[in-house]
Amino acid sequence: MKRYARIGRTVLPVALAALLLLTMGCSVGPKYVRPTVPSPPTYKEIPQAAANGSEVWRATQPKDGTNRGNWWKVFNDPHLDELEEKASSSSQEIAAAADNFLAARALVREARSQYFPTVSTNPSILNSRPSQGQFGGVQAGSSSAFALTVKSYTDYSLPFDASWEPDFWGRIRSTVRANIYAAQASAADLENVRLSVQAELAVDYYELRAQDSLKALLDSTVTAYQDALSLTRAQYTAGMGNDESVAQAEAQLRTAQAQNTNLGILRAQYEHAIAVLIGQPASSFSLGPNVLTANPPAIPPGIPSELLERRPDIAAAERSVAQANAEIGVAKAAYFPKILLTASGGFGSSSATSWFTWPSRFWSVGPNLAETIFDAGLRKATVQQYRATYDQTVANYRQTALTAFQQVEDNLAALRILSQDIDQQDAAVQAAQRSLREAEVRYKAGLDPYLNVITAQTVVLTDQQAAINFRMQQMVASVQLIKALGGGWDSSRIPSEKEVGSKPQDGLSAQR
Repeated sequence: MKRYARIGRTVLPVALAALLLLTMGCSVGPKYVRPTVPSPPTYKEIPQAAANGSEVWRATQPKDGTNRGNWWKVFNDPHLDELEEKASSSSQEIAAAADNFLAARALVREARSQYFPTVSTNPSILNSRPSQGQFGGVQAGSSSAFALTVKSYTDYSLPFDASWEPDFWGRIRSTVRANIYAAQASAADLENVRLSVQAELAVDYYELRAQDSLKALLDSTVTAYQDALSLTRAQYTAGMGNDESVAQAEAQLRTAQAQNTNLGILRAQYEHAIAVLIGQPASSFSLGPNVLTANPPAIPPGIPSELLERRPDIAAAERSVAQANAEIGVAKAAYFPKILLTASGGFGSSSATSWFTWPSRFWSVGPNLAETIFDAGLRKATVQQYRATYDQTVANYRQTALTAFQQVEDNLAALRILSQDIDQQDAAVQAAQRSLREAEVRYKAGLDPYLNVITAQTVVLTDQQAAINFRMQQMVASVQLIKALGGGWDSSRIPSEKEVGSKPQDGLSAQR
């Protein structure tokens, strides 16, 4: 008997080790390989910009012109810095994305729990009395001996149940991997939302400042038109002019005043949009006026191949491809039998005094195996579905990368062209101002009608407004270029498998 016990103590650990190796070594899912994406050697706009002598950006070492994380600091605007900090900490869009990331991390821990057995218990103390009409058809009111002895009794039970599914075919491992990749994609989505909110805030900020510049321009224009109206009235009173000139000057003044007043609509809307982005009610937020004086910073775009590592939306799309690949393994595991090891035991008695005695014990243990023999092609169709989903995520990944290249080229082209536009428009403003001075001299000398002055003033105002709009577009294009380049982010900031599977207080924070 002792010999058999020694054999049992030797064989059991070996069997468990073999079972563990089999569990950890067999997987039916496909191996993941990152899909390739065609990448050009350089951006098309860089040589053209160099040929045109543009100083809006420079092709230097990658990442040396953007501040990692706080990329907006390259604009050197304290007001923008303050707003961006508020948005990063108080934006509800970012908070919602952070909570979505926390939920994805919890799903990883849920999936990993399947590696371990499940143990449950269901203790009970049940008092019951059987019916006299049971047990062989004895009726109520019968004078049989059984009917006379029926009475209530109490059943004491403390059962324990355990079950465990060994991961022979890698179904659980594939599920865990899929959830890990989904959590990593969620982390990249969080960074993409953060970058989008920050970029949208910067765009709204510079568009608001452009409205302030237009307001300052129209304020000075209204003052100039008031002076011109006073002059025409004085000349008319002195008999040197006519009422037509007075009416024309007054009409021009009223038109400029209406344009000046109308600017308040867009400015209020931009201010309200900024309030929402920083998590404040629009009714309690205000931003003082300040003209647009910023110049676009030098932004090195690097090389296109690095863009795949610098954009969080591309990283999220790639992690979704990895998730879809792991889900194919989950679907393939359904072809193999499901083995479940179960055990139950505990104590049961009809007497409280003997409830936990050794004779009151009960137990059962054994494996269960389930295998689908016929499913009319269900499993095959499921695998085909997941393969098609994988192919779809690959296409989405490549499309995201192609769109990223397009966005970089779009904003590089915009900056190149806008730098030329601004130079040309500034020259147009100077020429229009010179023409206005000549028209005023000729009008005051009585050589030309006042209509020539009005025409020249209108041209000056239109050209000055266009110059401000070009500068606003230039600043917006600079922000959009930084966003298109990833805002200083790179894929090394994606949390590792260990981090996404840990509890928030133990590992990576929610990044609020």
